[in-house]
Amino acid sequence: MPFGYASPEQIMRDKADYARKGIARGRSVVVLQYQDGILFVAPNPSRALHKISEIYDRIGFAAVGRYNEFEELRLGGIRYADINGYTYDRSDVTGRGLANLYASNLGRIFTESIKSLEVEVVVAEVGDTADGDAIYRLTFDGSVFDEHGFTVMGGQAEAVSGRLKERYQEGAPLADALEVALVALTEPGGERPAVGQLEVAVLDRNREHRKFLRLVGPRLERLLQRPAGEALAAPAVTSEEGDGDGAPTAPEGPLDDGS
Repeated sequence: MPFGYASPEQIMRDKADYARKGIARGRSVVVLQYQDGILFVAPNPSRALHKISEIYDRIGFAAVGRYNEFEELRLGGIRYADINGYTYDRSDVTGRGLANLYASNLGRIFTESIKSLEVEVVVAEVGDTADGDAIYRLTFDGSVFDEHGFTVMGGQAEAVSGRLKERYQEGAPLADALEVALVALTEPGGERPAVGQLEVAVLDRNREHRKFLRLVGPRLERLLQRPAGEALAAPAVTSEEGDGDGAPTAPEGPLDDGS
């Protein structure tokens, strides 16, 4: 056996361990269904670089890991959605199609490249009813998981998921769902992130046309102070909701690699 030989199985294991360690160094992201759609919550001190973004009319994107790597995936998804929506019909752009695209790209890179991407991604699509909602979680090797109710990725995902599972309720109002997400993201005895340290967005099925809405500033503060069970009134459209390519027009905050 030549000196320095490593079997293909060992090489794959090493690449997988490398990616997992990189992803675990960051902060967790929670994606969960609530009464009117899908909620995204992530601790993020950055006001410029986002873990959560809009991809298309009904589709949102969330990621953890190295920002430059998942940003390339996000932009690729936007191009795919724009081209297919223009060539065929906007209804032909689906979360499942995007998940399959990302799975193919991630799997190819993991197999063919020396280093796998240090990313984990969620593609979420809101339906006309809760039964039509879809949440797809994709790992660094291209594996796809069709999640139901909620999912957690990055950081201490297992611990956060355990706390979330204890408190999650289907069909909860937005204020309740956000409170559950924040409790899950906060370690026992620790302090929850301040409003300015949070990135929060929703896919709201009750909105016209584009369903993605970023919750920031006073809007988020009012939601956090709202009594449990009380609905949040639909706000007027503002520049915080994003521009035509799925990217936010108002910068909100930096994101470390592996955040």
